[in-house]
Amino acid sequence: MSGRADWAEANRRQLIVALHAVRAHIERLLAEQADRPESAPVRAAPSGRRDDRSAGPQESALDALVHRFGLTSFERDVLVLAAGTELDAGFATLLAKATGQTPGQATFSLALAALPDAHWSAITPAAPLRRWRLIDVAPGHALVASPLRIDERVLHFLVGTPHPEERLRGIVAHSAPAAPAPIARPAQVERLVAAWSGRSAGRSPVIALHGGDAELRRAMAAAVAAGLGLGMLTVRIDRVPAAPDERVDLLRLLERECALSDAVLLLDEAETPERGHDRGLLDALDVLDVPVIVSATHPPAGTDRAIINAEVEPLSHIELRGLWQAALGERVTQWNGALDRVAGCFRLGPAGVSAVGAALRATPDAPVTEDRLWGLCRTWARPRLDGLARRISPAATWRDLVLPPAQLDMLRSIALHVRHRLTVHEDWGFADRSGRGTGIAALFAGPSGTGKTMAAEVLANELDFDLYRIDLSQVVSKYIGETEKNLRRVFDAAEGGSAILLFDEADALFGKRSEVKDSHDRYANIEVSYLLQRMEVYRGLAILTTNLAAAIDPAFLRRLRFSVTFPFPDAASRTEIWRRVFPDRAPTDGLDPTRLARLSIPGGNIRNIALHAAFFAADAVEPVRMQHVLRAARLEYAKLERTLTESEMAAWA
Repeated sequence: MSGRADWAEANRRQLIVALHAVRAHIERLLAEQADRPESAPVRAAPSGRRDDRSAGPQESALDALVHRFGLTSFERDVLVLAAGTELDAGFATLLAKATGQTPGQATFSLALAALPDAHWSAITPAAPLRRWRLIDVAPGHALVASPLRIDERVLHFLVGTPHPEERLRGIVAHSAPAAPAPIARPAQVERLVAAWSGRSAGRSPVIALHGGDAELRRAMAAAVAAGLGLGMLTVRIDRVPAAPDERVDLLRLLERECALSDAVLLLDEAETPERGHDRGLLDALDVLDVPVIVSATHPPAGTDRAIINAEVEPLSHIELRGLWQAALGERVTQWNGALDRVAGCFRLGPAGVSAVGAALRATPDAPVTEDRLWGLCRTWARPRLDGLARRISPAATWRDLVLPPAQLDMLRSIALHVRHRLTVHEDWGFADRSGRGTGIAALFAGPSGTGKTMAAEVLANELDFDLYRIDLSQVVSKYIGETEKNLRRVFDAAEGGSAILLFDEADALFGKRSEVKDSHDRYANIEVSYLLQRMEVYRGLAILTTNLAAAIDPAFLRRLRFSVTFPFPDAASRTEIWRRVFPDRAPTDGLDPTRLARLSIPGGNIRNIALHAAFFAADAVEPVRMQHVLRAARLEYAKLERTLTESEMAAWA
């Protein structure tokens, strides 16, 4: 017989013994009431003190309840009495005789009369039976006459078939004790376990894991729990109800579940850092009397409970590379330096790396190329950001971009910095020389239509990165502090993959910091300062576009690595744009780029005119000719509320 089967049988026998002992006390009471000798032997009356025995590795479920909830011998017997009607068909008949009620049910008055070491305090709301909701007292009766019923979760535990609390379904995630993940950082975990194990009597301090990546913090929490030989229950902080009564009910259930599951409680900030220090979390820390770990962006403040703060640094390049090596197995030998590039650009965390590795292993016959691995990483990193920004599928290439040589050289330098970021900052040690972060941020300034967004597309194509346009209407808020929270969501979501963030018309958000005249000015300046800090540590590329470079805060400009001015195209540039604007497959006839360059408009409007002209030609079943362009130009100028000048009309003279 296996160890589990041995324990189950021993647990069943001890429960039967306990039930028989309680039955004997009731039968003795009935015998005394009938003025006749006792009908059954009665076990020796135990002490009424709290049971302080240490929990043994093979303790029965009943002993575990006594030990974990500090039950007296009387409270233990009351619990068995309440369980009797569920476990023994004859118990109800016996209780009916003892109470004179049909159906027969356990009551506190019967327990006080029949069980040894009885004490009234056992039925108070603060005593373990009711505080931990081990039993339920039916309403509508006098307290001592109210039926007592064992809680279903406790009953399942008592008979040796634990079943998670149904009322916590969808709120709590259970994790059994397990070996720590390879990224759990054993030295830091050992220090936390030692600090917790060496605590003095009383409530344990809270371990607050903050900073780093949420997934890494969860792995650290699981490692601490495993180091203590405990499981872990995970609850999202934003699932803690705002209503005080509901919050107290949930916290009480969580406490009991931790005790029944022999587990640590992890309060996880997850993806809602703005809820990290709300009233629900602080109340939880003040009320809960179980081992608690908090995972949040910032350590909690405002609670009287002792806190052990532990900052979780982001995964290093070496740690990420180790995750990839474990996920790819033998295939890792074929990657050479390509794996370093993937590890340097994508911070997927253990779950993401494992998922990508599993996707590669699912098709063992397919060639495993760097492009395929890169594409899987991009796909995995997208969902977090897709709900916060609009992804642009870049189509433009260097051929489509018409700019002066200085601007083109600056754009190629941006691509160079992104491509070799890991080598310079990590391998060559430049990151150690700067405390302001290694983020790459660029400002694209120039009139509308001069190619700023197209340049971002070109960089995304060149680097094979996703490009996301940030919708400022969803970021900027008139409410104090909300803009900062929205920015935090965007940057946190983008950290998983090397996405290019395009903040279009950024002067609306990144304008000059104002002189502080009221609280709104002060908070606006805080938001700008927060943005500066996040851009400096963001591992991807952030591009800001503006039509008015003068509107950007000078302090902000000093902290940008690149600033590219997109000039209004001169005649030579417009000529080159007209030469390139029509695809090679588009039929044209007699188009003169030099004459068309007389239209004094930027490249964005030129592309619109070319597209309109193509539709006019297609409708006429003709190649694109000058007359189609003229008609399209008049349409575009009407949209701009402009009129073609005589010099511009000379293109068709």
